[in-house]
Amino acid sequence: MSTLAVHDHGVVHHEEGHEHHHKATFLNTYVFSQDHKMIGKQFLITGIIMAFIGMTLSLLFRIQLAYPEKAFPILETLLGRFAPGGRLSPGFYMSLVTIHGTIMVFFVLTAGLSGTFANLLIPLQVGARDMASPFVNMLSYWFFLMASIVLLSSFFVQKGPASGGWTIYPPLSALPKAMPGSAEGMTLWLISMVLFVGSSLMGGINYISTVLNMRTKGMDLWKMPLTVWALFLTAVLGVLSFPVLVAGLVLLIFDRSFGTSFYLSDIVLGGVVQPYEGGSPILFEHLFWFLGHPEVYIIIMPAMGISSEILAVNSRKPIFGYHAMVYSLIGIAVLSFIVWGHHMFVTGMNPFLGGVFMITTLIIAVPSAVKTFNWLATLWRGNIRFTPGMLFAIGMVSFFISGGLTGIFLGNSALDINLHDTYFIVAHFHLVMGSAAIFGMLAGVYHWFPKFFRRMMDERLGYLHFWITFIGAYLVFFPMHFMGLDGVPRRYYAITEFHGWDRWLNVNTFITWAAFMAGAAQVAFLFNFIYSIFWGPKTVQNPWKSNTLEWDAPIEHHHGNWVGELPTVHRWPYDYSKPGHDEDFIPQTVPLSQTMTSNLPHDFEDNPKGLEEYNKWVSTQKTSEPVK
Repeated sequence: MSTLAVHDHGVVHHEEGHEHHHKATFLNTYVFSQDHKMIGKQFLITGIIMAFIGMTLSLLFRIQLAYPEKAFPILETLLGRFAPGGRLSPGFYMSLVTIHGTIMVFFVLTAGLSGTFANLLIPLQVGARDMASPFVNMLSYWFFLMASIVLLSSFFVQKGPASGGWTIYPPLSALPKAMPGSAEGMTLWLISMVLFVGSSLMGGINYISTVLNMRTKGMDLWKMPLTVWALFLTAVLGVLSFPVLVAGLVLLIFDRSFGTSFYLSDIVLGGVVQPYEGGSPILFEHLFWFLGHPEVYIIIMPAMGISSEILAVNSRKPIFGYHAMVYSLIGIAVLSFIVWGHHMFVTGMNPFLGGVFMITTLIIAVPSAVKTFNWLATLWRGNIRFTPGMLFAIGMVSFFISGGLTGIFLGNSALDINLHDTYFIVAHFHLVMGSAAIFGMLAGVYHWFPKFFRRMMDERLGYLHFWITFIGAYLVFFPMHFMGLDGVPRRYYAITEFHGWDRWLNVNTFITWAAFMAGAAQVAFLFNFIYSIFWGPKTVQNPWKSNTLEWDAPIEHHHGNWVGELPTVHRWPYDYSKPGHDEDFIPQTVPLSQTMTSNLPHDFEDNPKGLEEYNKWVSTQKTSEPVK
């Protein structure tokens, strides 16, 4: 049985023996694993599969946008009744848009990103044997997998998958007869999302419990890497906001199946007045966006933490403004709950209330700007190593800046009313949320691949992957800003039907070819990923010369992470290029007593006894100096 050790700061963690609970079999090692590292791999691989499916869906509807009048017989061969005559049906086009958004927002950038790196990094970086509840952790993955299967199964029902956009606004989502995508496909969407939220809640509670209760000796909150801070606060956001979505979905199910009118009123369908009154679709919008805006930060905050760590490691510099970075993460987490109304400026909102949401939206730009300036200051005059992971982290910063600046336009209610539901919105959130988060995720994959699979990825393919994806993403999304400024609406099946907008058809064609170019780069990544798992060069213990605890754990994986006693933490995780030390990094496990020549007074801010010893050492050094 495992034993427990309580350290002087009150943190409880598991000691030796944890890894010997179960006899290793194929099922409990690779399938129903309770080891956080294997569960992280499961989330990662499932997330990559879902990402490729989501990307493929986007390429399909981009063909329609680029060539709205042209038939492609291969589409009918592949999609059957959903592409009669080789052209996507309008209803299936909307289904592709809906499922693409759902997959990318929830299944890739939420579960794929947080599930992967929270599982791998939280126990390793805080010095724990595993998650607080390994069994619940296993369940969180299986609920996620079931949610993925249920969502994808909607492609095989008679009327096709859900339609109406990833926000599934009523009445399309509340009336099963409204359109083909409102029928069984929408029901499966709702079931899938309930399973997904269950997965997120189980994972989030586990992550929070592990950070608060399982830290190793010496690992106080101010010695945690920014990755752990970001993943911890992301979990808090998820636990507080996802139940609101479930409440909204339950009411939606009641409207669909039990004749209630929470979201419906004065509906005419096929010339027949429907027996619904008293409801309002705006109620659903409030419930959805109360999750939806924290969801934006649930997506981007892990990418922020991952990029912060990678920028510091590969700049060979301490992260600039560590405390400011933590406080800005906390500020973003708090403010994200009081800005949801900026998604609803066009609903007839009271102008005073709109002004309140506008102010809070613009205020949230302040902690975001703090993070941006601190990343740039970390890079400034650093001894930068341009690894693939570093390039993707820098790319994340680039997209966050370029996409975030357009958020200032959309946070202003007077401007948003004109830009809402145009391609400007598509450009904004695909840069600041989609591309930035994807680049943060890819940075993490390249950086921690040796920790996942004990091998290295090919750098040349990594560079190829970065540059084509980086250039392709800007070529896809930047032109959309100008389309939006001209009023071109998003989600339309064919803009050529409207005089004045058809002049943008050539731009849509250009964007589609750029999207296919960026998609081809992901094939190079997939080949690199799969090939490197089996045949990549074997890694060394600490390939990036990093300070954090995960690189102190043995290369060979076993359930429990460390053999014998857990490591003790003596310093913060960003002691890079410290004057007076013979190497440009000092791991967290190195006692301050062993680095007297490089210590500084602020290293002992929570250690008065150590400061006293340091001052004695400094005095001794001064008295031993020869008199000039």
